[in-house]
Amino acid sequence: MGDKIMNQMIKGCKINYIQYGNKNGKEIVLLHGWGQNIEMMNPIGNGLSDKYHITVIDLPGFGNSSEPNTDFNILDYYECVDELLTNLKVENPTIIGHSFGGRIGIIYAAKKQSEKLVLLSSPFVKRITKESPKVKILKSLKKVPGLNKLENFAKKHIGSTDYKNASEMMRKILVNTVNEDLTDYVKQIKASTIVVAGEFDEAVPLEEINMYEKYIDDCAVILYKGCTHYAYLEDINRTISIIRNFI
Repeated sequence: MGDKIMNQMIKGCKINYIQYGNKNGKEIVLLHGWGQNIEMMNPIGNGLSDKYHITVIDLPGFGNSSEPNTDFNILDYYECVDELLTNLKVENPTIIGHSFGGRIGIIYAAKKQSEKLVLLSSPFVKRITKESPKVKILKSLKKVPGLNKLENFAKKHIGSTDYKNASEMMRKILVNTVNEDLTDYVKQIKASTIVVAGEFDEAVPLEEINMYEKYIDDCAVILYKGCTHYAYLEDINRTISIIRNFI
């Protein structure tokens, strides 16, 4: 895959990241979902690394990044990503974020210069989560025929930091980030945007996904038939092709 794993201290957190791919190519930043890690986004990074320079981040509290010392909200996560990318001299990137990572991408695209934005099953309105993200995702995967391999991949790479098994601090952070409505940020996005979502996504209602086109002038929603919250992985070759064509 290329360059070694590295880390920086930002906002009291050791943030783990990796960079690889074409150093002369345009910048792509990959942000994973809640309870996940770098490995969940590498299938995209590996598929684009021949032409683009890839940065993948373990968000604070996940993968090999340390937990925050305070109960972060979504803006704190954005500030961590922004500071890291500034330190790395990653400018005007295309942000690709899955679910929670997409929420961070929304704020980045609203506040900073972003080449383009790719949102993978990313919610943006306020909601209360009664079932842990990990359990919900694994349940939805079981409903799609022939996805045993993907389910095993998800079990291996989704961390134990869902609500039930999370530390007290990460539980507070989950509540904080889930309860933040990002509609005002979505309305500020000027970058060309595509939203990829699954037909059977139980984590993000389709009516919410379709609202992106209402709020972002240059936006297209792409729905994967028969897919779930992990649509981007369930048809990874299609996802990579779509992103290549888009950027």
